[in-house]
Amino acid sequence: MIITGKTKSGFSYQIQRERLENYELLEAIGESEENASAMPKVVKLLLGKEQTNKLKDHLRTEDGIVPIEKLSEEITEIFQNQKLTKNS
Repeated sequence: MIITGKTKSGFSYQIQRERLENYELLEAIGESEENASAMPKVVKLLLGKEQTNKLKDHLRTEDGIVPIEKLSEEITEIFQNQKLTKNS
């Protein structure tokens, strides 16, 4: 099953349910709560390489920077959207 959605900033995503049920994703989320440097692992486990690159390009500033805070907000929103979808 594939979960689709769109963040408030306009990033469209598709996530295979298996990715959300991956134990290694759960481990990476736990790591990222104690160490922000684990966030790239969370993003790649959740979105995969291709969508991770699309998200980074979506958030990239004119100076070519991908703001950490904005990326984190997008991932949080994706997880929150998934919870809302799951409960409906």
